[in-house]
Amino acid sequence: MRRGVALITGGSRGIGRGIALALARAGRHDLVLNFAVNAQAAEDARALCREVGANEAAVEVVQGDVSVAEDRARVVDFVRTKFGRLDLLVNNAGITSPGRADILDATEESFDTVVGVNLRGPFFLTQAAAKLMVESPAIDNGVARAVVNVSSISAFTVSTNRGDYCITKAGIGMMTKLFAVRLAEFGIGVFEIQPGVIDTDMTGPVKAKYDALFASGFAPINRWGSVDDVGKCVTAIASGHFPYSTGQVFHVDGGFHLRTL
Repeated sequence: MRRGVALITGGSRGIGRGIALALARAGRHDLVLNFAVNAQAAEDARALCREVGANEAAVEVVQGDVSVAEDRARVVDFVRTKFGRLDLLVNNAGITSPGRADILDATEESFDTVVGVNLRGPFFLTQAAAKLMVESPAIDNGVARAVVNVSSISAFTVSTNRGDYCITKAGIGMMTKLFAVRLAEFGIGVFEIQPGVIDTDMTGPVKAKYDALFASGFAPINRWGSVDDVGKCVTAIASGHFPYSTGQVFHVDGGFHLRTL
């Protein structure tokens, strides 16, 4: 079986690692795990992917800060040199608002940092990666060419102490629509996943807050989400289960987005 190639940003931990593990289990892709800082976490993620992986798929790691143009170019060049193609880009790398300052006290420095990683970086990485994807002939064995943008319920849920974060996640929604229209002619689907409260190291510091919310009935499926919940969604997209869809939002949030009376 000929495998596709998947690039996952922020693939060393949290949701990114969960996505990588789900794709490894499916065995349809060689994987490239991008990380920004923690090389050991990336190597650990690579080892886990190899442990659970099917069909002896390759797993590579590449360092790069998506907010830095030179790093983005190097990451895409790595994929091109190593594999000669790209079938799936998962824009997962992201940071929360530094200090979680109230919007009346938030700084331009914080705003620019969050926008750089969470919005500007994915936008221009998608621009570069899409050109490689266009050059990559489609594989007709359950491998779809696709871009998956991981945003958040913060795309539509106000947190006044994380204004910059919320704005970037809302921006990802329009970015998804833009690239969905532009890349449709090439048979490349573009999708947005909005995770809810997912059990990761990023949500660890606010665990008590969300435990209390779940205790009071936070969502219809009233539990913490897992990284595997997100990973299964990405795997379904990557496996070509939505051939007549693009621009869709997948809510992986236990139904939090549903209004009830």
